[in-house]
Amino acid sequence: MMKINYKLYSLAALLLLLVGCKIHTSEPKTNLLGKTEWFDPNKPASTYCNPVNIGYNYTTENHNGIPESRRSSADPVIITYKNEYYLFGTNQAGFFWSKDMSNWEFVYGSFQRRPADDDQCAPAAWVVNDTMFYVGSTWKKDHPIWKTANPKSGRWTRHVDTAMLPTWDPAIFQDDDKKVYMYYGSSGKLPLVGTEVDYKTWLPVGNQAEYAKLYAATEVEDIQHPYGEIKEVVGLDPANHGWERFGPNNDMEPAPWGNFIEGAWMTKHNGKYYMQYGAPATEFKGYANGVHVGDNPLGPFVYQKHNPMSYKPGGFVIGAGHGNTFADNYGNYWNTGTCKISIKDRFERRIDMFPAGFDKDDVMYSITSYGDFPIVLPTKQRDQTKGASAGWMLLSYKKPVTVSSSEECMEVQTHRVDNGGKKVFEKFCYGASNLTDEDIQTYWSAKTSNPGEWLQLDLGRKMQINALQINYADHKATQYNKAMDIYYQYKIFMSDDAVNWTLVVDKSRNDKDVPHDYVELTKPIKARYIKMVNIHHASGLFAVSDFRVFGNGLLEKPKSVSEFKVDRSATDSRNAMISWKKQSDAIGYNIYYGIAPDKLYNSIMVYDEGSYDFRGLDKGTKYYFTIEAFNENGIAEKNQIIEVK
Repeated sequence: MMKINYKLYSLAALLLLLVGCKIHTSEPKTNLLGKTEWFDPNKPASTYCNPVNIGYNYTTENHNGIPESRRSSADPVIITYKNEYYLFGTNQAGFFWSKDMSNWEFVYGSFQRRPADDDQCAPAAWVVNDTMFYVGSTWKKDHPIWKTANPKSGRWTRHVDTAMLPTWDPAIFQDDDKKVYMYYGSSGKLPLVGTEVDYKTWLPVGNQAEYAKLYAATEVEDIQHPYGEIKEVVGLDPANHGWERFGPNNDMEPAPWGNFIEGAWMTKHNGKYYMQYGAPATEFKGYANGVHVGDNPLGPFVYQKHNPMSYKPGGFVIGAGHGNTFADNYGNYWNTGTCKISIKDRFERRIDMFPAGFDKDDVMYSITSYGDFPIVLPTKQRDQTKGASAGWMLLSYKKPVTVSSSEECMEVQTHRVDNGGKKVFEKFCYGASNLTDEDIQTYWSAKTSNPGEWLQLDLGRKMQINALQINYADHKATQYNKAMDIYYQYKIFMSDDAVNWTLVVDKSRNDKDVPHDYVELTKPIKARYIKMVNIHHASGLFAVSDFRVFGNGLLEKPKSVSEFKVDRSATDSRNAMISWKKQSDAIGYNIYYGIAPDKLYNSIMVYDEGSYDFRGLDKGTKYYFTIEAFNENGIAEKNQIIEVK
């Protein structure tokens, strides 16, 4: 293994920057291509890690009246077209495509008319024969439907110049009989609606005179109304469904703006229609996807007993609502969703994707346990009822970090709605400990974006390292909207003694926008220290939310959890206090629950704590619970399942 003295390397790099001359080192020539013994930028990954690593667009200047530059996207739709995957999200000035659901390429395809406009908020995309169709969200009646037979060109023509139907959070579904349906709506008061549409005119079927009030309407309450043959398809029932309640922990009753339902999507399976939706609001950890099931594309639909269908209220990635369900090229299902950061803007968000499917009883599920650890990409059809975790554990949690410099603490006006919608000033610090706290809302920032700024982790002992995830943060960024020269460059060194360093990952020639860069090593390496050296940062100061390391700690797994209890409230059965005895040999716990012992599909990840205030149960439903502890070395045996009436 070729080793270099890092101090000498840094001096040589500094001389290179100062005089512009070439420095010849003993590193193998293959490094000129970015390839090392442990990393090959041209080798496809076998795993991915949430958040999905795409070039999230920066918001337009002063978007939502907030001056800070920040990235965001949400409300994803992934579809397949000619055996490739296409990802569309809110306000991206285009879209992404991939051959393997891991390496995503951007295609510029903006429809923005004015600099401050949204550009395709919460879009829908679908395929008919060899043509891809696309539409964004609007309550206006002047929105085109676009189409293309060559999406990678970024060029679209208009299928319809003016869509008279409002397309807010739209979802398009073509049934086996070729009839086309559209579902839409976003409201804290009204249910989602759906209708069959005339494919050629994109008007709702039926007597057009019955839609005159719709075409003339200007208020949302009037627009999202079931005129003519438009049907109410699904609404919320927070009085009975705890997870549908508004609030940071489903705890704001009454909801100040209502309990929001949005993000419609339709999936057909075994002759049944699965009407999906997001609730109760995008800025909360409990943002989830629910599902109702029916025998017809416009219902009536019945609430599935297992709900929410996709739910991730804990861990580094938090939130799973408002996405879509798609089948990969092998027939496996996946559910996409929206995860929150919600600091610079309550709509500061990212995209996640989880294994999903239908079990032997046609119950729709999504598996989010260890959903922000590496997940194995599909290569064949497989059973996903247990998820698709790679089995690589988190090695970096709360490990000590040293850095080249740190920004000072400052008072920051935040825009989250945890305090009933009030904007508040909070003191934010940007110290090194934020790099390993598993909190996507905090980050470390260097004082500059200069080449040579660095961060260094000490794992405490030699561990087996399989993958890394660098989650960049937007600190004092200056970019607004899309630019094609946004990229990151860095090198990662590893060491056993923090003196002699080995170059493991070389991204010094990367030209791709990778704000949540996930690096799967071609073979594992054992090391104690990990050092990342900045070369080029996309915008603003060199800042990282979490530097996450995955692999195996090579020691003992934790013991099984003891004193596990679920105390369901006698006065409000939507709530339960879950408790257990904290363990010194564990860094975290996964709580599993479901409607039957063999259907524990939902999970809640908790770090450090010995209890969890759970407010996501449905009245009148009997549940089953279990728990497991985990650490760097693996996962403990699950506890005996508890029945909770």
